[in-house]
Amino acid sequence: MNLKKYYSAFLLISILVSCTSTKNGPKAINITQNYIAEKPVTAASHASTLVELENNTLLAAWFGGKYEGAKDVGIYISSYKEQKWSVPKELIKPLIKDGDTLPCWNPVLFKSKSQNLYLFYKVGKNPREWFGAMIVSKDEGKTWSNSKYLPKGILGPIRNKPIETTPGVILCGSSTESVDDNKWRVFIETYTEGTDSWTIADINDKKNFDIIQPTFLVHSDKEIQILSRSRHNKLISSWSEDNGKTWQKTDSINVVNSNSGVDAVTLSDKSFLLVNNPLKMGKDWFNGRNVLDVEYSKDGVNWKKLFDLENQKEGEFSYPAIIQTSDKKVHILYTYNRKFIKHTAFDLK
Repeated sequence: MNLKKYYSAFLLISILVSCTSTKNGPKAINITQNYIAEKPVTAASHASTLVELENNTLLAAWFGGKYEGAKDVGIYISSYKEQKWSVPKELIKPLIKDGDTLPCWNPVLFKSKSQNLYLFYKVGKNPREWFGAMIVSKDEGKTWSNSKYLPKGILGPIRNKPIETTPGVILCGSSTESVDDNKWRVFIETYTEGTDSWTIADINDKKNFDIIQPTFLVHSDKEIQILSRSRHNKLISSWSEDNGKTWQKTDSINVVNSNSGVDAVTLSDKSFLLVNNPLKMGKDWFNGRNVLDVEYSKDGVNWKKLFDLENQKEGEFSYPAIIQTSDKKVHILYTYNRKFIKHTAFDLK
């Protein structure tokens, strides 16, 4: 046997296989799915959020009540350990203020490097008039502080998890839906733990896109990207080259979205996953939410579908949350027909 020819052929095949794998990206394996509660504790559940705690435990939160915006809507939580979700319990009740009862909205969980566990949320009649609030736990969610309402003009993260750019400096993707002309605008709020203070950075958006609910992709120590939900049938991207202080290059990318919330995660190898409703908008707000997929990218601009979480003729599967845990497993939560919060977990190969 000519060992030199054999080795050359083997090397060529290895290179081709390697190139093919790189081009196609990873594969999702060991996919499991379940509901946080087979029998939900409220008639409607929506807008879930997810964080990893110690000892291989996850904590989820969402808002629940009779329906979105009803006066009984509070924030519910459940923990996940040994592949089982705990019975959901109400953590935050609606706020009684000036003789009125105001529902809760869009909880966001985040654990900082200081081991503070935050739950940000909104209170108000609707997304155009709501205001921001937060509670903090210093013992992995066993006990929580009283609710603290954020300074005027500060909303906190609107739907997706923040990122911590340097210890104690937490970037929150925020946005507003104006009362008068219903314009959608994105901005970045920075919370500094040491001083308990907030600042706001505007997005340089020369095309005046209608955008809300940004999610972060971390490319390097300095370069950060956000992807925002829009009314334009595509996701809108913006970039920061100075670790989140300023934002520019706001434009659409070739990712179709049905005007529904998305979430993304930066993986341990600095590639990215996105959970998205990849259809165009329809006549009604829920059109296009019958398909929900997971997409992969190495640059945050070019995305390829990995697999469908849901693909049905009818239904609403929306408002995802995605994280990668310390064991490299990926976990996703999303709304299933406004009744359930569904959980999908998988490994990447």
